[in-house]
Amino acid sequence: MKTLATAPHRIAAPVSKQTGNRSWWSSFWRSSLGYWLLFPVLFVILATNLYPTFSGVLAAFTDQSLQNPDAARFIGIGNFLQLFRDPVFELALVHSVELTAGAVLLQLVLGIVLAHLLIQKVPGIHFFRSMAMVTWVLPTAASVVMFRFLTMPNIGLINELLRSAGFNGAVRNWFGDEFYAPLLVLIMHVWRNVPFYAITFMAAMQAIPTELYEAARIDGATPWKRFTAITLPHLRYIILVMVVLHVTFTFNNFDFVALSTGGGPANATEVLPTYIYRQAWAGFALGLGSAGGLLMLVMLVLAVLILYRLLGGLSEK
Repeated sequence: MKTLATAPHRIAAPVSKQTGNRSWWSSFWRSSLGYWLLFPVLFVILATNLYPTFSGVLAAFTDQSLQNPDAARFIGIGNFLQLFRDPVFELALVHSVELTAGAVLLQLVLGIVLAHLLIQKVPGIHFFRSMAMVTWVLPTAASVVMFRFLTMPNIGLINELLRSAGFNGAVRNWFGDEFYAPLLVLIMHVWRNVPFYAITFMAAMQAIPTELYEAARIDGATPWKRFTAITLPHLRYIILVMVVLHVTFTFNNFDFVALSTGGGPANATEVLPTYIYRQAWAGFALGLGSAGGLLMLVMLVLAVLILYRLLGGLSEK
């Protein structure tokens, strides 16, 4: 009687616990490698941003002074009440809002106009595109010094031109005039930032398909109709980004006012950054300055949320 030989069964070798742990750690390391590479940068950001912010928030509720920083006492909302009772703070807040709204609106409109000019295909347009960025790449201090020289009472170019034209009554100390000093601060903001708007909008315009303009031209659409129906809808998202960024930049800007007028004359150009600087460093009231900075932070967050709500809806449409 024949018997059938059966192949021997292979028994799988058991996986050791050490091998399983090694495999788990290897998988964890591969999946988390990106986070470990980001950790040094995140640590620097936390150390240089969150810690000062947190310290400033705490100082806003104390009477901390630079003359004796270790003797700070908790005073609740005392600093905020003092700010709201100060008429200069109210004046600085109004100036900051007016400057931000005026500068951003003018930069937006002039930036779109300049972008439309720079996108034209004419001889030498690349040279003009390069020259358009000169005002934006200049340091702020250099821009302020240039405007100061242009408006000097005795030898300034503007006053010399007015004298030559016979308008001696219009000659004045421009940065020392309560009416013209805020206008000059506004002009400096616009003069510096319009080229950045223009280059950004020009890049967005170049991405718009030319077929859309050709079809609209064939249908008899006017240049204004082509702009409102084709160009502007494609720029809405870029407009949202630029407005949000420059509302933040302008509202926080310290350089132009501090270097040109210092907040004068008679607080005519005082804005929140210069007011807070004066309270914290010139008046040694670090707690009061921190309270002003905290209010600025809250106002900026609210402004950004409102702008995103308004302009974000337009960009989605």
